[in-house]
Amino acid sequence: MYDYNNGTTIQLVCFLAAEFPVQLLTKRFGFRRVLPIMMMAWSTVSWTQAWIDNRATFYVTRAFIGAFEGGFIPGTILFATYFYTARELGTRLAIFWSTLNIARVISALLAAAILQMRGVGGKPGWFWLFLLEGLLTTLIGAACFFYLPQSPVDTKSVLHPKPWYTEREQKIMINRLLRDDPAKGLTGIKEPAHLSDIWAAWSDKSMWGLYLMGLIAYIPATPVQAYLSYNLKVVGGFTTFQSNMLTVVSAVAQVITMLVLAKSSQKFDERTWHSFFGEFWILPCLVALQTLPDSQSMPWERFALATLIAGYPYFHPILSSWLSQNSFNVKKRALTAATYNVIVQVGSLIGSQIYRADDAPFYHRGNKVLIAFCVAALVVLIGQNQWLRLLNRRKQRVWDTMTEEEKARYQADTHAREQDGNKRLDFKFVY
Repeated sequence: MYDYNNGTTIQLVCFLAAEFPVQLLTKRFGFRRVLPIMMMAWSTVSWTQAWIDNRATFYVTRAFIGAFEGGFIPGTILFATYFYTARELGTRLAIFWSTLNIARVISALLAAAILQMRGVGGKPGWFWLFLLEGLLTTLIGAACFFYLPQSPVDTKSVLHPKPWYTEREQKIMINRLLRDDPAKGLTGIKEPAHLSDIWAAWSDKSMWGLYLMGLIAYIPATPVQAYLSYNLKVVGGFTTFQSNMLTVVSAVAQVITMLVLAKSSQKFDERTWHSFFGEFWILPCLVALQTLPDSQSMPWERFALATLIAGYPYFHPILSSWLSQNSFNVKKRALTAATYNVIVQVGSLIGSQIYRADDAPFYHRGNKVLIAFCVAALVVLIGQNQWLRLLNRRKQRVWDTMTEEEKARYQADTHAREQDGNKRLDFKFVY
């Protein structure tokens, strides 16, 4: 367990270190080049894990995988903003994150099949697991390099030499995106970001509550998800194969609950209480898990509670979309997304250390900590909602004192619009 926790920590530290450099590279060289290269890099390291034979090589491969994965998700989120309006983004991100859970299901099924190859070529089953799954991802990354578009108006590629859209469709897409968010016309796709831009993303007080949510909101489910298969074997008495198959249930459940929550958020154009619902889902399950008797005689009860926690309505897409909408311009959107993702990974790092060996196998101390984080996240969500409402009221009071001519001149000043960003009086924070 200590080696696993240490490996996870090393991976996350390297992941965090790569976040901002990758965003700067993405802004400089574009999504088409950077994202597929990252996929091929981390998957190459992944399949080389087939040859690890000691703790040192395990730590080294974890470090490289973290470094090559860092920045991929914020880059993908920013990429999606060029194709979808603000209201559409949350659902599309939920679809994106649901593919991660679908990958968990496919991975579990593949693992069950590939592990049967133990003895082939004199190698253990895990050798073929690392090798084949890693090579598959490398091939997908190579295909993306020759397929991904640069932007909605530059969609030609080697594998798709014809444009995705007609000229008329391109105009319709760009016009609807600019009507939804005029700031998308102020920053070029490959316009570089600077240190001053990073500082602007960090010092924006309207974002601090969402940053704090990124730190603590997902911690309550993190160790339960990470140790689900392990605990099913140790506490539930299930075999390795049964444990792997049982984890599929939570992955499927989270796909369904996440998509339903995101679609509801889009329909009602609301974020705070949808996120609150996703967080509150975990709380009674953790309390029930904490109060179960210390016995291995209730495997299915523990499985049900752990599955409900691991399969909770993942509201990360809603928070990511919320952050994007309140960032105003594309450059700041990239950097706030990277900042948020760094903080989320710090939260994952904290979450990975809560279940400790001296607290196993029922983790009563750890579950108390998870309950505390869950309650804290609910409080922060309500606080962020009230803070954004207050900022909007302050803007409205100043706006109401201006004459119609002053308002027209204010809105016509495009240079000030880019400089002021979401501090502008005619920009309203969503919540």
